[in-house]
Formats: sequence, C-alpha cells, structure tokens
Amino acid sequence: MQMISSRIIPFIDVQTLAQGKVREALFRDENVGFILYLSDDARSSNTEERIIRLEPREALIWLNETAEDGGTFWS
Repeated sequence: MQMISSRIIPFIDVQTLAQGKVREALFRDENVGFILYLSDDARSSNTEERIIRLEPREALIWLNETAEDGGTFWS
C-alpha cells in the first residue's frame, strides 16, 4: 500500500464553535484500488475515523479538489 497524498483541513464545529482539523489521506493498494482514510483528529475517545474505497474517477476528483471544496467526502 502506498500513500499518494494527504492533507489537513481546518473547520469550525457547528455545535461548540471550536476550531478543529480533519486529516485525509489517499492510498493506493494493488489489490483493492484506492482507499481514502478520514480522521477528525480529535484528541479524545470520540475520534471519528472512516475508510472509503474509491474508484479511480473518485480518487482523481479528491486529488483535484480546491481548498474551498476540501472535506466533501465527510458528508
């Protein structure tokens, strides 16, 4: 498995208005294809992590997201 790209996206929590960051990383696995790892970077037991399998087209969309569009795979 090879990491292709990663990024950190700042956000403001709607409920608490606290600043936070999410981490996203795109991996390529020869057997599975593309894997997107998402983590909300919380320093508590409530950390949310997701792993999403992406098709090549979706991986290209993720790679080409502008800074304003970052984080679209969280919804």
